[in-house]
Order: sequence, then structure tokens, then C-alpha cells
Amino acid sequence: MKKTISFLICSILAFCYLMGENVTTVQPKIMVIPYTKEGEDLRTVLEQDANKRIVLTKIKEAFDNRGFSSVDFTAKLKAVSQNSAFTSGNQTDIKSLVIENSGADIYVEAEILVGLSASGNSVRIIMTAYDASTGSSLSNKVGESGKFYTDDIGKLASKAVEQCATEFLNVMQTKFTDIVENGRSIIINFGFDANSPYSMSSEVGTQGLQLSDELELWMEQNAYRNNYHIQGTTDKQMIFDDVRIPLKDPKNGSNYNINRFSLEVFKFMKQLGLQVQRDIKGNTLYITIN
Repeated sequence: MKKTISFLICSILAFCYLMGENVTTVQPKIMVIPYTKEGEDLRTVLEQDANKRIVLTKIKEAFDNRGFSSVDFTAKLKAVSQNSAFTSGNQTDIKSLVIENSGADIYVEAEILVGLSASGNSVRIIMTAYDASTGSSLSNKVGESGKFYTDDIGKLASKAVEQCATEFLNVMQTKFTDIVENGRSIIINFGFDANSPYSMSSEVGTQGLQLSDELELWMEQNAYRNNYHIQGTTDKQMIFDDVRIPLKDPKNGSNYNINRFSLEVFKFMKQLGLQVQRDIKGNTLYITIN
């Protein structure tokens, strides 16, 4: 009887272990960057404000302590700033370059407000998490330290982060897990050049189908897990307001993004005998048919 009970207990434990292995949550790689106003330079903001450097470090530490893998923003910023392609006069947005070259899945933009007064000092942090690939917002929270008679900005920053970090990370993780399971959501807008002889009712390809039908059939086959939605179709426009693309390339496991999906759309349009222009703004892909 004792042997039977022992066997059952071992079986249950083994089952629980295996189930735990199957439901392991994939955690994102995160980079924390300072909020900057339009026209402000990231390098100047950090170099001139020691308090912001301290607060960014405290936020990164909070994420590290909760088991998230983080990217050192300062190191990435330094690497990009020293890149000859950038320093030689390239006016590309340095923030975009840092994010693109960071390898991060998510970047967290932190607006840091340090209050100094006779009644006590305080730190207020406004954190917003974005999908690094599409720029979509994933989570946002405000944390406040409260007022204390101390000049230790690091301690005040830790209090502000602790006040909101758990809820902030929980929401962010939920959104990221959805991306892993169901793909990133992008928008695709198909339109026509003013001089284009085509419309959505034009018959294209080898099947004699209208262009709108060809696009929907292709999207059904190529959207991640066949997950897409059409907002509307007119003779001059077709909008897919929710097309899912994978987080990783299923062929080789490398990072997959909206630019790579736009290339697949471009190749399909060429197969239909159409010349197009591609533009990407955030998580929206614009396809203009000539």
C-alpha cells in the first residue's frame, strides 16, 4: 500500500514538472531609455543630468531583480554615437538607431521628474513600454516616491519604481506573451498612385481574380496563424487593420519584423505583375500601386 502511494506521489510530481515545462513564459529582453522632448539629444540629456542616469539605473535594476533580461542603454548609445556611419553626417534619428541595434524586444521610455523643495524631495517616474519592432504601446504606469527629507535621489527613485513596477511588468508581460502566441499586430494599407490604371476591381494574376480577392487570399495564407482582419475595401483602397506577423522567423528563429513582411508583400505584388512603392510608419505598412 505504501509503495502504491509513493508511486502515485512521484507520478503527480513528475506530471506537474512536465506541465510546468510546457507553460514556461517567454520573457522579453528590455531596454530602458530616457524620455526626450522633440529636438532634444539623448546624449546631451544623460550627460547633463546625473539624476536621470541614476534613475535609469534603478529602473533597470528593478527589472533585473524580477528576472527580466535587460540591455544596457548607455553602452548601446555610446556604440551608436561612435559609429562612423552616424558621426559622418548621417541625420538618422539616434533614438531609432539605438533601438534598432539593441536587440531588445521591448524598450521602456521613462520620463523622470525630480522635485526639490524645502518640504522634502521626491521623484516621479512615468514609464511606457513599447514593442521595439512596431512602436505599439504595451504598458504605462506612474510611480511616485512621496516626499522625504533626503538628497539621495537613488533611494527616492527606488521607491518610485517599487510603487508601480509590479503592475507595470505584469501588464507588459501579458501583452508580450500574447505577441509570442498570436503574433505582432500591424496595419497594411493598400492604395493607388493618382496615375495608376488599376483599381481593386481590376483582374490581375493568372486566375482572373479581382485584385481585392487576390490580396485577401494571400493574406489568409501568410498572416501568422491565418489571423487578419479587413477594415474595409473600396475601389481605390483596401485596409487590413489587424494583420499578425510572427515574433521570430519560423524558418531560422531570427527576429521577424514589419520590414521583412513588407518584402513578402512586395514579392507577391510583383508576381501579380504590379509595380508598387512601400512605406513604413510605426506599425503601419503603406503599399502604393503604380
